[in-house]
Amino acid sequence: MNSNVEHLYHIAQKSSKTIIGLMSGTSLDGLDIALCHIKGNGINTSIQIPYFTTVHYTNKFKEEVKAIFSNRNADLQKVCILNEWIAEEHAKIILATLANWDISPKHIDLIASHGQTIYHAPKRLHQLKEFNNATLQIGDGDHLAVKTGIITISDFRQKHVAAGGEGAPLAGYGDYFLFGKKNENRIMLNIGGIANFTFLPGNIQTNEVFCTDTGPGNTLMDAYIQQNFPEQYFDNQATIALKGTVQQALLTALKKHPFFKSNFPKTIGPELFNLSYLQQAIAVSGHDYYSHEDIMATLNRFTAETIVEAILKVIPPKTTYTIFTSGGGMHNPLLMHHLHTLLANCNFNNIKDLNINPDAKEAVLFAILANECISGKGMALGKGQPATTMGKISFPT
Repeated sequence: MNSNVEHLYHIAQKSSKTIIGLMSGTSLDGLDIALCHIKGNGINTSIQIPYFTTVHYTNKFKEEVKAIFSNRNADLQKVCILNEWIAEEHAKIILATLANWDISPKHIDLIASHGQTIYHAPKRLHQLKEFNNATLQIGDGDHLAVKTGIITISDFRQKHVAAGGEGAPLAGYGDYFLFGKKNENRIMLNIGGIANFTFLPGNIQTNEVFCTDTGPGNTLMDAYIQQNFPEQYFDNQATIALKGTVQQALLTALKKHPFFKSNFPKTIGPELFNLSYLQQAIAVSGHDYYSHEDIMATLNRFTAETIVEAILKVIPPKTTYTIFTSGGGMHNPLLMHHLHTLLANCNFNNIKDLNINPDAKEAVLFAILANECISGKGMALGKGQPATTMGKISFPT
């Protein structure tokens, strides 16, 4: 038996595995690193997270990725080069972080790497009849494995597409394994660049569980800030939006896209919800000019209303649901105020009430998918969540 395969077999048999989960989202704020101790698999999964950090990216890293991110005319040579370079940068960050934690790489069983999404193309977006759903994440797993000396599982989204899904969102599996609770109806709401939620009814029937995108989370707000306020990367504490007034004509134009009426589950990305989308909505609204403050107030409300309208489609009448929030959007006080007001019949909790750092959640979920890759049995959930083992395995040697 190949020594690498033998080592992986040994890891798969362990009652507890130490897995580093990585997440680098569309916001490009940094690399989330969660060190996870995972026992069991599937619905018997339990997890402890003794260490978590976000290592913020340098301006150079951000600019390099932005040059190709969601760009249909990206330089193919740059895509090729960054596939390796991002992995090497992530490897450096991992090794430095482990050193800070005084942990040797030899004590880590697996790295679970999401990679960096550079383009997401579900069929609903590209609308090319002869082609199916597609998505692309770069930051190659082989380079991570070789540079760190740790077996790496990566590129999770490709199997989801191959099995008939759209490659996103993948949170439903981990959300169900960790947070499904009998007799309590839960919505696991994550507000990253794109907002998504997992529907977890209290009957915990797997065929009813699903995960879906709702539309923009922070992506439009962040893009607008970065374009018009060069010293800022996001609207910290909604300072700018709070000075503005929601413009109803613009809000109506923003909500006109057929994506919002399409069935669940569904996915989307900044390939649609970008500054061009905003400019088109401004033109449709019939007004030539809005202040920065009014645009930010309206974009904030746009995110809130599209989240709420999606959730209300799946909450049965006269039932109580608890919404657990995570992602960068949970730190936006105006956005959270809108959500609390519009979903007054729901109970809101932070996911930290379930003993998970909300900023660590996505990195943790990929660690769970890596655990399932080598020890799980491929459980199917509801529509859009096929029974499949996700992730490609890269050996250090």
